[in-house]
Amino acid sequence: MTSNTIETVRCLMGGEWVDAQAEERGTVWNPSTGEVIAQVPLCGKEDVHRVVGRAGEAFRKWADTPPPDRARFLFRFREILVKETEDLARIVSREHGKTHKEAKAEIQRGIDVVEFACGIPSHSMGETMRNVAPGIDCETFRYPLGVTVGITPFNFPAMIPLWMAPVAIACGNCFVL
Repeated sequence: MTSNTIETVRCLMGGEWVDAQAEERGTVWNPSTGEVIAQVPLCGKEDVHRVVGRAGEAFRKWADTPPPDRARFLFRFREILVKETEDLARIVSREHGKTHKEAKAEIQRGIDVVEFACGIPSHSMGETMRNVAPGIDCETFRYPLGVTVGITPFNFPAMIPLWMAPVAIACGNCFVL
């Protein structure tokens, strides 16, 4: 990529690619070559409020999504990750200087957690315990929490978000990275 074709990264918000309101940008370098490969918005308070607000709107619908539908969503997500592993590994390698093998292993570790998360919705049912004391039964209910947020380190750009987002989503929450 030459300096004439430097990508300007946009924000994914509510399923749409949108421009950040913040005008300040950060530079992304390929650490292996020193080449500038992208500009990213340094999102401010307004952008954060906007994305959390959109996630809150989505939460109302997602929280009511039946657990089997959430599991199907995650299974589809897993299939996309598997299909796109090579391309994702190339991106991680280019942006973070990891070898292709390391980047691919990072993606696979994330896929492992997505597979685990596919089973979470089946555990979202509550429980009833009879006679915990004379004449007393106990019931538990599991409810989604709302909008959840992941703040991740730079050194595992794919694996750690894939440890967070699928679990939150499986439990009926929305996720902001």
